[in-house]
Amino acid sequence: MSDTDTLPPADDQRVVDLKQALEERYLSYALSTITQRALPDARDGLKPVHRRIIHAMRLLKLDPGQGYKKSARIVGDVIGKFHPHGDQSIYDALVRLAQDFALRYPLVDGQGNFGNIDGDNAAAMRYTESRMTDVAMRLLEGITEDAIDFKATYDGEDEEPVVLPSNFPNLLANGSTGIAVGMATSVPPHNVYELCEAALHLINVNPDASAEELTQFVKGPDFPTGGIMVESAASIARSYATGRGSFRLRAKWEIEETGRGSYLIVVTEIPYGIQKSRLVEKIAEQLLAKKLPLLKDVRDESSDDIRLVLEPRARTVDAVILMEQLFKVSDLETRFPLNLNVLDKGAVPKVMSLPQALKAWLEHRKEVLVRRSNHRLGQIAHRLEVLGGYIIAYLNLDEVIRIIREEDDAKASLMSTFELSDVQAEAILNMRLRSLRKLEEIELRKEHENLTKEQGQLEALLASEKRQWSNISKQVEALKAAYPLLEADGTTPHALGARRTILKDAPNADLSEVTEAFIEREPITVILSEKGWIRAPKGHTDDIDDKGFKAGDRLKLSIKCETTDKLLMLTTGGKVYTLAGDKLPGGRGQGEPVRIMVDIEEGQDIVDIFVYRAGQKRIVASTAGYGFIIGEDDMIANTRKGKQVLNVAAPIEAALLVPVVGDRVAIIGQNRKLLVFPLSQLAEMSRGKGVRLQRYKDGGVSDIKTFYAADGLTWTDSSGRTFTKPMEELTAWIADRATAGRQPPNGFPRNNRFTG
Repeated sequence: MSDTDTLPPADDQRVVDLKQALEERYLSYALSTITQRALPDARDGLKPVHRRIIHAMRLLKLDPGQGYKKSARIVGDVIGKFHPHGDQSIYDALVRLAQDFALRYPLVDGQGNFGNIDGDNAAAMRYTESRMTDVAMRLLEGITEDAIDFKATYDGEDEEPVVLPSNFPNLLANGSTGIAVGMATSVPPHNVYELCEAALHLINVNPDASAEELTQFVKGPDFPTGGIMVESAASIARSYATGRGSFRLRAKWEIEETGRGSYLIVVTEIPYGIQKSRLVEKIAEQLLAKKLPLLKDVRDESSDDIRLVLEPRARTVDAVILMEQLFKVSDLETRFPLNLNVLDKGAVPKVMSLPQALKAWLEHRKEVLVRRSNHRLGQIAHRLEVLGGYIIAYLNLDEVIRIIREEDDAKASLMSTFELSDVQAEAILNMRLRSLRKLEEIELRKEHENLTKEQGQLEALLASEKRQWSNISKQVEALKAAYPLLEADGTTPHALGARRTILKDAPNADLSEVTEAFIEREPITVILSEKGWIRAPKGHTDDIDDKGFKAGDRLKLSIKCETTDKLLMLTTGGKVYTLAGDKLPGGRGQGEPVRIMVDIEEGQDIVDIFVYRAGQKRIVASTAGYGFIIGEDDMIANTRKGKQVLNVAAPIEAALLVPVVGDRVAIIGQNRKLLVFPLSQLAEMSRGKGVRLQRYKDGGVSDIKTFYAADGLTWTDSSGRTFTKPMEELTAWIADRATAGRQPPNGFPRNNRFTG
């Protein structure tokens, strides 16, 4: 007998495909996360937990005009009736709905400590109290008039709304963020006045308006914490058209003069979603690490309003450069992502454009209007039926009283005698004696007339889509009037409606100056050896010790510059590489090989190295005597691989890179022939082979120099003596570019160089 024969028979043993089972369960979990937790509904902009909180507060009658109730009571009702999850997660959601720095238009009016922008938590729910705001009431408007569907709660004992009627564009006005399974959402808040203008444009002018067309009304996000958005109009339109993108947001700052030319920078608004205390902490860390050489101190002097004080190192520091530096290294500048991924009609995840999101809200408003109108028609029909019975009773009052007093089944007798419906007979039997006064008949007929008129208007509304959109247009106009940009006086910003985030272009700060601001400015002497070893001791010196080089190596060139300078280096392959002065090895030892810092190709050597100067131009030339003018700005290389400037093919190599200072070019070849021609005969290019500078039978170019005709041509011999030839004496050597030239004047150095 085997071991398995001893096992008891299992009641439900079956073979399950593990892969299929996992796929089914994970898909179920993913769908639940997407629809029930992470993504908001496009119609009311709410996730289930927020919708349930608002609904529970409605049932508790926490209207704006009523008293507050403990937040713990609200959380308890939400857990017990609608949302069987942790109390802390529900309370956190409630707290966020009350924070005016988190929500552009808060849905909860909180009393007590609901946290702050420093990142401090709210007080426990037993200490805080809450009620709804006017915005929340707008979201609920018409919920008792069959405006939306209800569904059974998790335990089947109650009902909850599938979506709120939402007489407020909550999705775009308050925004939303969330991470689901395999997808996420990130919608920034917007100004409701601007959204209403865009919605009215869609209703009344162009239902097919593009995102770019709507940006004339919706300028961009409007964050509750203000700040300055420095994003181009084209980029904003592109983001709104696709539903994906990002917005660059900066802190708002101003200069506060302190006398004698000194000043402080005061930050009054910080980017949305940034904790102020953490922001100050990070700036202080950078300051202690000496990564902010332009900043002396940072301190938080905030009370109810934000006030971060930044003290510059010296009064000569440019405030714009200092702030640009801080924007680069701190959260004083952030990018808020746009991913308009929402639930279309509460079911299907979809990335919407701005027009699609607005249309989803408007279509929902239309559906709510139709349902509320039908509900009202039903009420009117019932009331008219009752009024008809009342009027018959008044006309036959004595007979009605007799039937009620004498007949055994008064209801049946009334229905048969006066041809009344069950509803009418019941209403007459329930009528109070005080209603039998003489004037009541007149009032009943007046009410009947008014209701009949209203019934006709509603039937006309339901029969015409144009009238429905006209009605919605009036609702949007009323909403727009409730949240204007300015108060009635036309100058004071409206407390809730005024735009808080300003749209501006970023200041035109020189990027090189901003980069330099990160570097402590110090004098250095860059020393390059023949074998390509480089070092940069501090200070400017001409005394370079031969002991600083390896055996068999010697000095190639030295340059006096500063740590903030960029160095450009030309190799024989025609490539230019960029080196940063502050990144060069110090003066101790023999330095490091340049090839470690940049990718110089095998077999190529360094021709020249010099300090980059913006706007400066140079002549680049090959050994074959070809060349052109190039700006130093065009030579900057952003990678280790360098930038190809002069196109050469072996055995020809890049030979010279001389500064352009003058209007004439003097060139001498290895064949010892000198040529002078106008600089205007040389083309300016950013890359190429160039044009022929001088023609040779043998050899190649030896040296080039530019000079002003008015000053004459100058050279220095090996003894250090300087010679100058005025243009009148250079007539024999002046010719067009690409000619051969002649033997140089007497006294010209034998090494064929303009500097001996």
